[in-house]
Amino acid sequence: MSKTLDAVPTSTEPRRLSRTVGFWGLSFVSLGSIIGSGWLLGALTAAGYAGGGGSLISWVLAAIMLMVLALIHADLGAAYPVAGGTSRYPNYAFGSFAGFTAGWTTYLQAVAIAPLEVEASLSYVNSVDAVKNNFPLVNVDGTLTLRGIVIGVLAMALFSFINLGGARWLSDSNTGIVLWKIFVPVLTIVTLLLIDFHPGNFTAGGGFAPFGFHGVFAALPAGVVFALQGFEQATQMAGESVNPKKHVSKAIILAMLIGTVVYIGLEIAFVGALDPAKLASGGWASPIGAGDYGPYYTLAIQSGVAWLAVILIIDAVISPGGTGLIYVGTTARISYALGLPDALTRVSKRGVPVWSIVVATVFGMVFLAPAPSWQQLVALITGATAIMYAFAPVSLGALMKGDPSREHPYRVPFPKVMLPLGFAFANLIIYWGGFAATWKLAIGLLLGQVVFFIAVAVRARNVDVPRARFRSALWIWPWQIGLIVLGYLGNYGDGAAKVMPDDWDALIVAVFALIVYFFTVSTVQPTAAIETMVAEDLEEEEDPVLAGNA
Repeated sequence: MSKTLDAVPTSTEPRRLSRTVGFWGLSFVSLGSIIGSGWLLGALTAAGYAGGGGSLISWVLAAIMLMVLALIHADLGAAYPVAGGTSRYPNYAFGSFAGFTAGWTTYLQAVAIAPLEVEASLSYVNSVDAVKNNFPLVNVDGTLTLRGIVIGVLAMALFSFINLGGARWLSDSNTGIVLWKIFVPVLTIVTLLLIDFHPGNFTAGGGFAPFGFHGVFAALPAGVVFALQGFEQATQMAGESVNPKKHVSKAIILAMLIGTVVYIGLEIAFVGALDPAKLASGGWASPIGAGDYGPYYTLAIQSGVAWLAVILIIDAVISPGGTGLIYVGTTARISYALGLPDALTRVSKRGVPVWSIVVATVFGMVFLAPAPSWQQLVALITGATAIMYAFAPVSLGALMKGDPSREHPYRVPFPKVMLPLGFAFANLIIYWGGFAATWKLAIGLLLGQVVFFIAVAVRARNVDVPRARFRSALWIWPWQIGLIVLGYLGNYGDGAAKVMPDDWDALIVAVFALIVYFFTVSTVQPTAAIETMVAEDLEEEEDPVLAGNA
């Protein structure tokens, strides 16, 4: 029997996600994910790899690459407004096996970000002498002390509590945090530009880009892409949007534009505020001397603006904390979309996936145990994010072919160019992350596929074997193996043989990506299968009763 707006759910009728999040809620979810620990630590890392002027090229290049991918996600999010979208799009295009593989990768990178943001926050606060000397939160090697781990666990528990309040509570709690997160970086930019700006720093240490294009490219996976990523969070919550066809695409684009302007402004202010004498002595490897975990804090102290230093320490808690809050929630939506085990698909009276949130929180708490530092983990998470992003252009390209009658409230411009270009961009980000990260990510992908087959063996209720369509997923391993080989022969990261010409390696990777893209799009599911899967998901997530009473 079909539901009406006056219907009352019975005790046997399953609850569904509640559509309560508006345009600004979606925008702030994406923007809050973009502006996190990356703004506190990204500028220093970028300058260390690419130099003063070269770091600006890195930010502009990353912004262009991610904007292309953001537009692709905007198209998908508006056309297919379902929860955990990044795992559902490949599911529609290539079957449940490819969808689970993409969702697993998405889950791995997302579940690690919340604890990583907590670690970054504690590391930044630890740069204050009083904290470092009397209540140390971070060890010399960058890992958390026992005190730091306890505080981090409490922070993760708080994130979980807020998320359990419901999607509207999450978006409302996030709104104030995001407004603060925009205010403080803008205040920092204006203050440093007015008080302490040295234009000569942009050509110090060997010219505008002292490490050439190699340094510019190497900076992207070392913190620049990590800082700008997160725009896709609006698609993860599309199943809870009051008007996803209208709001999701606009929210993604707005968040990406604001984030890009803020980050480029921060890099300009950071490089310009460096002490030329310290830059001359330490070079770009150590441009501010001690205090690498708190670069803007250190610059504020050196420039004599102690009030800004205090605000920055406060923000070191709020900005990463706000991002962590969002990622606990969106990670839960991804596990909800994966649906393993069955309990992960159940929602509470408030319309939230309770056990998915609990599992995401517990995994995050485990991740807080002594692990590599922020800088060491960023490259790996960025690579996982790039793999997740790579599934979007091939999925949209395949769905445009296999689901041609679908309404697209927002259409990516020039799709025949933008889609293969977006896939090539994602592959380049993976390649620049280095050989060591690439093969480790491939193992993580393999682990997810093993989980899928174990679920099949135990006959898990939510594994859709008849729709697995393994033939449409055959491209995944030639793609991954090709990236490993290119990474080994390439010029980035530990273990690389560095035999490819440095000026041509990016072109070689791009050509490989284009070959994979056009083959993959040709393996799309039949139209009838796509339409059935999409219709089932959209019907399952519609619940006007819960949406109206939330």
